[in-house]
Amino acid sequence: MSNYINPNLSQVAAMPASQDKQSGSASWFQAMADAWGKTLDAQADVITAKSDAISGGNDSPSAITQLTTESLKMSFLSNSSHTSISTVGEALDTMARKQ
Repeated sequence: MSNYINPNLSQVAAMPASQDKQSGSASWFQAMADAWGKTLDAQADVITAKSDAISGGNDSPSAITQLTTESLKMSFLSNSSHTSISTVGEALDTMARKQ
């Protein structure tokens, strides 16, 4: 019981999250990765739609600017997801080595 009251970080990462029935996440770390994945997928869908509009003949400057904006947003989200997952992963690795 004392491990549950004061668990270390690696134990917490392995603890089941409130089970998400759609994603089936087994831990909060996996749930975080799943959330980032869904966010990136949604942004990729937006970029695909904007790109399809341009290739369909709407190659106006405003449409191209919107596509560029969404692409830059995707870059920001991708870098943020990589940073957050890497940072948490490194913290978990450090905690696991200290045990």
